[in-house]
Amino acid sequence: MQIKENNIMAKINTVLFDFDGTIMDTNNVILQSWQHTFRTVEGKERPREEILSTFGEPLYVTMEKKLPQISVEEGAAIYRGFHYDHFTDLISLFPGIIELLEELKKRGIKIGLVTSRLRHTTEIGLNKFDMMKYFDSIVTCDDTEKFKPDPEPALVALQQLDAKPEETLMVGDSLYDILCARGAGIRSALVGWALAVSEEEKTGKDAPDYIIEKAEDLLEIL
Repeated sequence: MQIKENNIMAKINTVLFDFDGTIMDTNNVILQSWQHTFRTVEGKERPREEILSTFGEPLYVTMEKKLPQISVEEGAAIYRGFHYDHFTDLISLFPGIIELLEELKKRGIKIGLVTSRLRHTTEIGLNKFDMMKYFDSIVTCDDTEKFKPDPEPALVALQQLDAKPEETLMVGDSLYDILCARGAGIRSALVGWALAVSEEEKTGKDAPDYIIEKAEDLLEIL
């Protein structure tokens, strides 16, 4: 586990988790959904790295940037059609997540989920692994006007949990999560299995407060 220099440990009683790429391995279904969309619209796939660079963005934001030749509604319909058909079969949990959530519950930690995903598929994923019971708050893109990296989603979760920013940690896999946390006055932890964060970004001006290599490393921060 890496810790930012001069980071002062404080009592944490609330943990906010991102969904995609943090607790749930949705990388494959996202990549395949984008490639299906590119094949449908442009007749060919795009480099994997180009798709990875968009991880953490709301779908409509990425769609507008990547496929300006069609409406975001049309593009989203193509993407979501494939995504919904394959979502349940292609997702899995990252190692140690259930055990971590169970231990946080035992310790009386308040747990929130803050995601740019739609509530419908978020709940499908959580229900597949019987995980709804772990979360005291779930904030999706259906619940806010602004999205990560804006702090609004995290602030909504704090309000729902009656939690203080200085007593909260946000765990994610992208710079959108880190910037969202920072804007809300929350400390951040980046998961070591993140695909969309470069080595330079891990130590640069927007570096997270912590980097955890395994799910259980989070317990060392608390």
